[in-house]
Amino acid sequence: MSAWQLWRDRRGRLSALRIVALALLLFPLAKALIDYDAIAHGARPINDLIHRAGFWALIFLGVSLAITPFRRIARYGNLIDVRRMIGVGSFCYIAAHLVLYVADQKYDFAKVASELTHRLYLVIGGLAWLGLAVLAATSTDGMVRRIGGLRWRRLHQTIYVIALLALIHYFQQTKADVTVPTFAAGLLTWLLAYRLVGWWRDKNELSTTQLLGLAVTVSLLTFASEAIGIGITFGVSPLRVLDSVFDFDAGIRPGWQVLAAGLAAVILDFVRSRWTSRERRSRTVAAE
Repeated sequence: MSAWQLWRDRRGRLSALRIVALALLLFPLAKALIDYDAIAHGARPINDLIHRAGFWALIFLGVSLAITPFRRIARYGNLIDVRRMIGVGSFCYIAAHLVLYVADQKYDFAKVASELTHRLYLVIGGLAWLGLAVLAATSTDGMVRRIGGLRWRRLHQTIYVIALLALIHYFQQTKADVTVPTFAAGLLTWLLAYRLVGWWRDKNELSTTQLLGLAVTVSLLTFASEAIGIGITFGVSPLRVLDSVFDFDAGIRPGWQVLAAGLAAVILDFVRSRWTSRERRSRTVAAE
């Protein structure tokens, strides 16, 4: 029974961090209940739930990827304790996404199979679903021992490919305004770039200056990618799109949002590094 008590840590103690993570995972369900009337009286209630489940699956997938860099930036190693929970939670939502899609197709499994193998955006989404299913099934301690630590880590590194597939699927599902998918793409780029820079410099942690450079670089890439995408879609010059990035009356562009998120990480790293240095000096003085 203890394995099902998600609010307790490995030692069986009540964990505030796990309670917060569990509340975060249950928030979309609570929101759906609050929005019940709007969903039920909408044009396509099940389709609404399909998109909600898929959206939150992508959100929690991103959160699970963010735990490694942010436990280093925040100097809070205990965050690793909830990474598995959030990753499995992401799979639960993407599983609900598929179940709801099957329900929307009136449980016509032959039609579902045909759609999943012939429509490109569903093929990509199906691959992401299958990948998350494999990672969720192998997330237990028993599977780590059975597979072996090295092979288990290599298998779970496919999460980056799965996240990319899920993001492409999200873009393809968004018919008009791609602001949110572009913002999500910028954040995923930041998470991947953080790991690549750390690997390239053979360091687990990035300095505050490096985080600042990363935030600026990724935000510029987001601006450029959005401009190129809009330019190709609507047949206009990307430079004309870039001319509007300071027009805040038309909305805050994803590049600014990515920059704000990156700068938040920079500020957190700066504060925590100074705080940690002060604590070390205090311990040194006390020891003397």
